[in-house]
Amino acid sequence: MNTSELDINTLFMVTMHVEIMLGLLLFFAWTQNFGKTALAWWGSAHLLRAVSIMLLGMHGSVPDWVSIDTANAVLFASFALTWSGARVFDRRSSEPVWCMVGVIIWMLACQLPQFAASVELRAMVGAMIVTTYTWLAAYEFWRGRDEALVSRWPAIFMLFAHGALFLLRTPLGSILHFSPGSPVASSAWLELLSLEALLFTISIAFILLAMAKERTEYRHREAARTDALTGALNRRGFLEQSATSNRWAMDLRPTAVMLIDLDNFKTINDRFGHAIGDKVLQIFAETAAFNIPTPGLIGRWGGDEFAAVIYDTTREDAKAAAERMQLAFQKMTADINGQPVKATLSIGMVFSTEGPLDLPALMVQADEALYLAKELGRNRLEVASPETVWRTPPSGGSEPIPFPRSKSAA
Repeated sequence: MNTSELDINTLFMVTMHVEIMLGLLLFFAWTQNFGKTALAWWGSAHLLRAVSIMLLGMHGSVPDWVSIDTANAVLFASFALTWSGARVFDRRSSEPVWCMVGVIIWMLACQLPQFAASVELRAMVGAMIVTTYTWLAAYEFWRGRDEALVSRWPAIFMLFAHGALFLLRTPLGSILHFSPGSPVASSAWLELLSLEALLFTISIAFILLAMAKERTEYRHREAARTDALTGALNRRGFLEQSATSNRWAMDLRPTAVMLIDLDNFKTINDRFGHAIGDKVLQIFAETAAFNIPTPGLIGRWGGDEFAAVIYDTTREDAKAAAERMQLAFQKMTADINGQPVKATLSIGMVFSTEGPLDLPALMVQADEALYLAKELGRNRLEVASPETVWRTPPSGGSEPIPFPRSKSAA
């Protein structure tokens, strides 16, 4: 056995043992939180790759259909499981049928004499299957990029790069004159591929573990910023998010701030029960999220009061959004579980054209406008300015009313 062969065998043995350890590590991480099902998929993928390497290492002592055909089929299944794990990670279906497509294509092709006799054709088809599943996994992570996980990006890069190298290994081998007939050249090329596979499998396993850990921490942060009942931001989350979104106001873009009160909410709770009351709050959160245009925020300010910010808007557009929200909410609560709830909203709005956005001051003005909306009979929108509140009568139009500086919202 020459030195090159020893190096290849050593790389194969090291890679196999590393795959086993990483697979078991991912399974152990899964047992700490069975909700992280993706870890089990990824752990299975590493263990299958270890089986594939073991079968490949038996070449010469077992039939080729075991050491080559079956070994490659197991390898393709492992990359399919990596893709499925990526789907499960972002709460999509695992698609077990599609996981088997690559294996079925390979096993059927191996029955063709022309395919079995062509080393380059087999390498090309195998590379295409691995690349397809690897790039699909990268695509799944990219699809979930709205979730702010920093570790997504190295995972996407590693999967894309590994898939690209697999796809290019046959043409690169030809360009570098690593012909199948040259044992030394073939061994050198195989060493390079084996080393890359080893580095990839170590890197991707730890990146995937980091993603799962980061997801847990991210959800804990989100839970601390989110109202459990409605799914809207809580007061803390609303203030934090509005602080990070002040770039719109820094650009001197007009902004609307609203305080929204669910009219007679205590009466609704007393008359229909707390279950209906909770449903009313949830319906409002859904209605507001649908009607507050992007970019914008909605949060539960406390009890039956909500706050909203609409960035980069006009006075007319902001008023139109608020009125649509009022009408939609009234319609959706007209009947809840057979009960004629008919809930309504009172809204106080202030419109700012100057930056940077002073949210606390604007909230005070919106609060005073909300107070006036309640004083004038509820189920209405009042728009404040620094000196006046612009009352919107039910019939349309507007008229100025003195701003009630000495009163606070009820």
